[in-house]
Amino acid sequence: QVQLVESGGGLVQPGGSLRLSCEASGNIVSINAPAWYRQAPGKQRELVAAITSDGTTTYPDSVKGRFTISRDSAKNTVYLQMNSLKPEDTAVYHCNARITTTDWVIYDYWGQGTRVTVSS
Repeated sequence: QVQLVESGGGLVQPGGSLRLSCEASGNIVSINAPAWYRQAPGKQRELVAAITSDGTTTYPDSVKGRFTISRDSAKNTVYLQMNSLKPEDTAVYHCNARITTTDWVIYDYWGQGTRVTVSS
């Protein structure tokens, strides 16, 4: 059994910062291509950051320069540092990863999400 659990969301004023964490637990051999997505009310889920095993990162233009994804493989944790937050960043943020389990099968996992609200 594998779980992804996000934390770190909350209410922040425009221009503020938050750091989201996503910790994976369970029968894990490796975590592949972890990423952060967000879904705002009435909108489709969108990718906001991804990181490969060699550390290459990907961001859409809407968050480039403001968001930074990182990972601590020893802790099975992925982070999303969000700076200069805007009201349009308000959404539920989910982490996603393809995880190789101890039965040597790769599954696609999603966390339950953590809500970020940017408002004055």
